[in-house]
Amino acid sequence: MTKKVYVIIHSLWGHVKTLGEAVVEGLKEGGVEAKLWQVPETLPEEVLTKMHASKFDLPIIKADHLTEADGFIFGIATRYGGASSQIRSFVDSTGGLFASGALDGKYGGVFTSTSSQHGGLETTALTFIPFFAHHGINFVPFGYKSGQIFGATEVHGGSPWGAGTVAPSDGSRNVSDLEKKIAHEQGKRFAAVLNRVK
Repeated sequence: MTKKVYVIIHSLWGHVKTLGEAVVEGLKEGGVEAKLWQVPETLPEEVLTKMHASKFDLPIIKADHLTEADGFIFGIATRYGGASSQIRSFVDSTGGLFASGALDGKYGGVFTSTSSQHGGLETTALTFIPFFAHHGINFVPFGYKSGQIFGATEVHGGSPWGAGTVAPSDGSRNVSDLEKKIAHEQGKRFAAVLNRVK
């Protein structure tokens, strides 16, 4: 039976969505079914308009959808070194699943976006791990095996925790080709882990 992975994002300007699309491609190349979702937006429309936020034609995930998948990879925009309030709000909606143990034994990963090189790519991933631990979800890191995150010849996101991008809020930088390659590889590596599970 083909494994199923949901890639779950919150993206204001499209950087996390771009990474998410690359992760989905890698998952599919790795032989699993993959679908890109977005969490519900929590900001009022007037605030989103002032922020020039993008709108995406992606399905809105609900907590109960998590029970359908074998694993999930969260695309998290960083706020003050942690997950955005939109992602946190979605996580907080999973209390019923926690109470029933519905996600125990599933697999999870993360990728992140920050507005600067030192804006919390790793702390965002690290502080998301308690969500996985409380639900009994097995965390799948990106690791260093691929060698893609070693380079220092260009600014790029990504860490052993997961793929990432550096996305200044002034819109001056798009997701780089290297960052997309790292995200694609994360999808493939996650699929490989799932496909080893009986």
